[in-house]
Order: sequence, then C-alpha cells, then structure tokens
Amino acid sequence: MSKVTLKLTQQLKQASTQRIIKDEEQDKWFTGAELAADVDQLVDQLRGLNIGHGDVVFVCLPNAALYPVLTQAIWEIGAVMNPVAAKTPAAELQEELAAHDYAAIIVSEPLVSAALVGRDTRQATLTLNTAAQVTVIRDLQVPGHVAATPTEEDLALILHTSGTTGKPKRVGLTHKLILHGAQHDIASHRLTAADTTLITMPMFHINAQVVSVLSTRLSGGKIVITPKFSASHFWQQVQANHVTWTSVVPTIINILLLNEQARTAYTDETRLRFVRCSSFSLPLEKLTAFEDMYHTRILEGYGMTETASQCTLNPFDAPKIGSVGQPVGTDVAIVVGDDFSRVANRSGEIAVRGDHVIQAYLDPHPESFKDGWFLTGDLGYFDDDGYLYINGRKKDIISVGGEKVAPAHVEDKLSKLDFVKEVTVIGTPDELYGEVVTAVVIPRPDSEEPAKLETAIYTQAQKTLAPYEQPKRVLFVNDYPRNATGKVLRPKLRQQLEEEWLGEGA
Repeated sequence: MSKVTLKLTQQLKQASTQRIIKDEEQDKWFTGAELAADVDQLVDQLRGLNIGHGDVVFVCLPNAALYPVLTQAIWEIGAVMNPVAAKTPAAELQEELAAHDYAAIIVSEPLVSAALVGRDTRQATLTLNTAAQVTVIRDLQVPGHVAATPTEEDLALILHTSGTTGKPKRVGLTHKLILHGAQHDIASHRLTAADTTLITMPMFHINAQVVSVLSTRLSGGKIVITPKFSASHFWQQVQANHVTWTSVVPTIINILLLNEQARTAYTDETRLRFVRCSSFSLPLEKLTAFEDMYHTRILEGYGMTETASQCTLNPFDAPKIGSVGQPVGTDVAIVVGDDFSRVANRSGEIAVRGDHVIQAYLDPHPESFKDGWFLTGDLGYFDDDGYLYINGRKKDIISVGGEKVAPAHVEDKLSKLDFVKEVTVIGTPDELYGEVVTAVVIPRPDSEEPAKLETAIYTQAQKTLAPYEQPKRVLFVNDYPRNATGKVLRPKLRQQLEEEWLGEGA
C-alpha cells in the first residue's frame, strides 16, 4: 500500500470518535468512523463493478464531504481519480468521456443522463453517511482490472491544467508526488492537529486536493467544506467552525474587501493564523488593506498542477509583498538561453524540479521539459535575498513594435487607481505596431462615468510606464471569462475583444 493511502486509513482509525470533516451544505460534521464506513462501502462497490488497479474513474461533483472519502476509496483499490469542474456543461462532459477510456463515471444527478449517452453501462446507487445518493456508472466497453494496493509510482490523480494560455494539458500525479507535495505544504504552513481549514476553492483543483485537503488530513487537522465561496457567509463560517487558515485566490481577497456584508460580519473575535493566496500577486494596497481590516496575514505563494502543489511560499517571519516567496522543497531556476541559474535580478523563464514535480505530461509535450527541469512558461526573477517575483507568462508577452511588454507590470501600475476593482492587460492587433497594449478594466460599482475613468488610466500610465508599455486602448467590462478557480482566460478574453468590442469599434 502506498504511504498516502496507509496514512489516510490510519488517520480515520485514530480519529474514529472525533469530528474531523464538516459538510457546510448539510451543516453536519462526520467522525473518522463515519468517513471510514463510507470509504469501505465505496471500495466494496467499486470492486464489485470490476474497477481496480490502473482504472480511471471520471468524477464530476460539487464540493462536499463525499469528495475526500471517494478520493480515498479510489486510491485504495489502485484506481486513478480524474476530477473535473462540477459545472462542466453536458456537451463538454460528453466530449471528455469520448476522448478517453473511463472504467467508471461518477457525476452529479443532473449529469447522469448525459453520461449514459452512447454507452453500454451498469449502474449502482449507494447511500452513504456523507451523501444521500451516489450513482456509480460502469462503462462496460472499457475493460476493468482486479483491485490491488497501489505503489508509490502508481497514478493517483489525473488533473487538467488551468488552460489560461491554451488547451488544458493532462497531468498525471503519482502517489509519491502528491505525498511529497503535501509534506512540503505541512512544513511550510506549519500545520498541526490543532488547525482547521476552510475550503472554498473547487475540489477538483490541485489547490483544494493537495494544499488544503491532503495536507490537513496528513497533519491530523480538521476540514470544513463549503459548496463554493460566499462573501456574506465567509466570516461566519470561519468563526463558527474555529477555522485557523484558508487557501484562496486574489479575486476572493478583492471581494472580501469590497463586500459590505463581509465587512459587517467580521468581528475582532474572528482570527485566522493566515490566509494563503496564490494564482497572481496582490497589489500592495489591497494586501495591506486586507491584513489591516481583518487582522490576519496573507502568505503569497506560487504553485501549479504540474508540481502537485506549491513551489514557493513567503516565510511567516519575513514575507515580502509582491513576491511569491522562497523555494519550498523545490529547486527553482531562471532560464536565460541555455543557462539555469539563481543569479539575482536576472529575468527569464522559471524552471522547477523536485520530488513533487512531474517529468512528463500524459500526452507528449517534450518542449516543456529540459535536462530534468520543468519549464513553467512563467517569467520571473530572484531578488538579492532569494525571493521569487513573477513577471507574467511567456505566451502573454505583448510585442509592441519589437518592444516586449509584460502584462503583469502594467497591471500592477494601473491597479493602484482607487476605482479599479480588477485590470487585465492583453495585446490586441494593430496594423502599425503588430500589437498594442489594451487595458480591460472592471471598475468598482460606485465609480464615475467611463470617460473620466479612461482619462485617469491614461494619466496614470503616462506617469508610471514607458511609452511602449502604456495602454492605447481601454475597455470597461463587468467581468472576464474565467476558469473554475477564478483565473482569467486570456485567450478567450482576447478573442472576445477582437470579435465583439474591438470589431464594433472598427
């Protein structure tokens, strides 16, 4: 048995009478014994359906206490879990199911009929402590295997990259990789059995899967699972459940700063040890405003699906605002030409390697790996103290008449304007320069008319940016196209601009 599955089984036994996972939707805590009973029932059912070693189980479910027990059951029989976003449309679901062989399919009730189309199946319905009804669909056209205890090298998870710069890639994470990732998380976040984490991020994603759930379970802590983030309920959930930390993205920080119900619900008795934040850097003003308003610290970090968790994190005792921190259990280098180094103030592509980093995708993408390093596609540099800073993505770089513009740099300068709730900078086609810098802004609700805001943006750009970095177009929107974790889908936004807004103005 792999170390991960062994440790998870032991945790449930040791906490048999303790309430360790709460489902907020049901407003119910579950003991180790109740969770173990669900794992055993799921294992028996999967075995009975001839699902076992190496078989891939497709999962499309909302956040719930069922998620961690289903994950554990799949791993115990040596099978592989492939979770996707709960809100996946039926048509997209069917495309994914047709693209790969899934021995079993477990989806929410509204998607069951879509999952059955064109398949010869056998179904089993279970009633568990954590869920009133779970339907397991066995695709009889896919050969099954006998259950077997997994090894460290067996796949545990198949996840999809965020797809913010193109088509998502399939990432296979072994039992060994996720264990090492969780162990680094435990050490860097100083997690103990006294901690309780609140999960608001989607559980199909690496953030919730490893950073929150697995690291908390392996450190003996408690987990509170919400269906989704709610600004009006967030602080009540933290206080009522004695939550000590949570992992979020900058969008959630922004919402908690702006939402009146959130500000009203917070009391001085509500204290978190820290809020872990990743995905993209917070502007200085918003980070300090959050820490001052809610009396906690924000720890910014950097990670990705391919590393089964994080690569860097700001240390508790010496964080640097704007930085994603220092390497944690990871070798990190900056690539310039053929050189991999940590020379200070030298900008280039970020490369990583370590005991929690993949060495290949499930589908061929050899360009992403070199000499044992994973090439992240992110651009950054180290400062003199060894803190990593992110400049942006290689594919996001804007070429203005031969000059290279990093969107993150422009976004940082424009986000300092009070009326800017969010800003995303992309390159849009231009006959003369090839591309021009375009600022797509979500203004705060109480802002002035767009003409005045546009003038203020141009003025700020002239004061803080080089001429070629300054936006030549400014557009105001209510929101951006995003993935399930809140990241802006830049290719889709660029396409919308070209097809809709810029097309209309042409």
